[in-house]
Amino acid sequence: MCLDIDDTLIDFTAAGRSSLELLIGRTDMWPLWEHITDDHVARVVAGELAYADMHATRTRAFLAELGVAVDTAQAREFELRRKAFLRHSWRLFDDVLPCLEWLKAAGVKLAAVTNASGAHQRDKLAGLGLGTFFDHIAIAGEMGVAKPDPVMFHKVCSAIGCEPTHAVHVGDKLITDAIGARDAGLGGVWLDRHRLDVEIPDGVHVLNTLADLPELLVSEFARLGVPTPR
Repeated sequence: MCLDIDDTLIDFTAAGRSSLELLIGRTDMWPLWEHITDDHVARVVAGELAYADMHATRTRAFLAELGVAVDTAQAREFELRRKAFLRHSWRLFDDVLPCLEWLKAAGVKLAAVTNASGAHQRDKLAGLGLGTFFDHIAIAGEMGVAKPDPVMFHKVCSAIGCEPTHAVHVGDKLITDAIGARDAGLGGVWLDRHRLDVEIPDGVHVLNTLADLPELLVSEFARLGVPTPR
């Protein structure tokens, strides 16, 4: 079982949005921040930008869009303040711990799979008490490949010792997570917490809460080869 981290297990958007709003005093810039961040993360994964430089470079690009020119030192100071706010804002969704406990009781091997680019994801999981649940943590920036590339999913399956056809991946992004997993030969599950009105492609399961994941997986146990917990 593969699980995305941000906005699947951890309410990343709420924490990130509130931290950014505190720093810039505006509530309308989160979509721009996400767009610029996605672009810079992609550059890290592609080897075009060093992870150590990514945050400051991203922040300079973002502030430039707001008409504010800063140097690298000022961008790093902005990042230090933003991360301090974030550390106090991380929260698990209420359905996460019961689901993980059920999966571990069922004997399911678990991998956390993220397109983020830094070891801070491990620190985040550990700080929220999730580190002990996972047999493997796959971070795109360390692997040089990212979802929805099939190579990402296949490397994760290899790391936890299973064939892609014996694995399921759950994440909050329809294309990156669910369709990407399906196309890589895994079971693809989209966690649609906001009940968006979109067309669901064939071969993709949809959940609105992780509380419903065990019920979905019970019908998959024969294919996965995992014993049903008693």
